[in-house]
Amino acid sequence: MIPADSPFSLSGKTALVVGASRGIGLAIAQAVAAAGARTLLAARSLDALEKHAADLRGAGCPAEALHLDVSDPNSIRSLAEAVGDVDILINVAGINLRKAFLDFTQQEYDRLLQTNLHGIVDLTQRIGARMIARGQGGKIIYIGSMMSILGLPYIVVYAITKSGLAGLTRSLAAEWGRYNIQVNCIAPGFIETDLNRNVLQDPAFREWVKRAQASPRTGTPQDIAPVAVFLSSRASDYITGQVISVDGGYSTTAIWPFEP
Repeated sequence: MIPADSPFSLSGKTALVVGASRGIGLAIAQAVAAAGARTLLAARSLDALEKHAADLRGAGCPAEALHLDVSDPNSIRSLAEAVGDVDILINVAGINLRKAFLDFTQQEYDRLLQTNLHGIVDLTQRIGARMIARGQGGKIIYIGSMMSILGLPYIVVYAITKSGLAGLTRSLAAEWGRYNIQVNCIAPGFIETDLNRNVLQDPAFREWVKRAQASPRTGTPQDIAPVAVFLSSRASDYITGQVISVDGGYSTTAIWPFEP
């Protein structure tokens, strides 16, 4: 556990982690709990959340599991009314669909926008209103992606949603700074999770990564979680409106075969 007097401690804080049933969301929930926060794990998979929350409680960390479907406005409203005061809101929930842009249907477009952007905006409004009314500041963290800052093919609609989170981060930070609410976004790179492990462990992909970025490996959820803890803590009180890439250098570096 982090000492309570450390600037990285979350002791006395309540953190709501949305999309906490697996992958990056679960790693973040475990990390903020270990840093001392009362942790509310929210997602659609309540059975998985109950197990994870029980594991955290067994380790001495206060934790609760809550059902939330970010594609359902009624579910968002119910959760926001139930959770009470929240100091830290971490939005991880999201889905992806890889296909040619011309092949997207209206239904697929609407589902991605509702899950990855509209629902998160709705939840932020509701939780943020309580933060403002409470008058004790707060932290809001979005999990974007490399698509928050650059483009790759065949994920255009996903990129729309993640670019939207980057814009939301910057403008909301400007608007809510007066309330001592810091808003930031983490942009993960190629992070191995249950959803993409088969692709990222493909030998051809791994060889490509070695030539594409400074770090010659893919990442793990545990590479993201400490950054979320930092942005949740008072150590980051003077950081807001930032999109922070955690991507092994993919967005800023390139490797070439020419030696001096």
